[in-house]
Amino acid sequence: MCVKGVYFLTVLSGLAASGVLQVSGMRIYTSGNMEAVNGTDVRLKCTFQSSSPINPNAIIISWSFRPLNLDQEESVFHYQQKPYPPLEGPFRKRVVWAGDVMGRDASIILQQVKFTYNGTYICQVKNPPDVHGMVGKIRLSVVTTASFSELLLLALAIGGGISAVVILLIIIVSCRRCKKRRQGEREGNEEAPRKERKDPTVW
Repeated sequence: MCVKGVYFLTVLSGLAASGVLQVSGMRIYTSGNMEAVNGTDVRLKCTFQSSSPINPNAIIISWSFRPLNLDQEESVFHYQQKPYPPLEGPFRKRVVWAGDVMGRDASIILQQVKFTYNGTYICQVKNPPDVHGMVGKIRLSVVTTASFSELLLLALAIGGGISAVVILLIIIVSCRRCKKRRQGEREGNEEAPRKERKDPTVW
């Protein structure tokens, strides 16, 4: 009997190691490293997957902040049936709920970020009985100006928008010209038979 029990545990361990055995736990996904320009708004994206059905009345979402070169953490945001922004501290009136618990989204928006917001933001989600799992972390860097990659993306977006407008105008002008040309050809075809008609009284 003991041999069978040991064999059964060995099989379970093998299945768990191979990823076949599903283990319950909360999975949290964040955007990792982020960069924001001083004075702008930034969305801290945090999504999650739970092995249990989402219960909007029981789910708990908490965000905390750890400044650069410091180990202490401070609360940034709390959600339990409804959002609870901080009533005091550096994030007072600077945090807005941007998530959807049924959509498995625990994101928030930091408004008018400052250089003191540099640091690590930690997203934690609990959906009882699924309360175990890794937390999500975002390292935010507040800069004076946008990085070259962000400026390049912005320039490409603006250039693409302008190109689309120019192409649309070309299409509209071409359509109008074709329409006028067809109208002129139609009117010319109608006038030609009239010129060829003769007066029946003339011999």
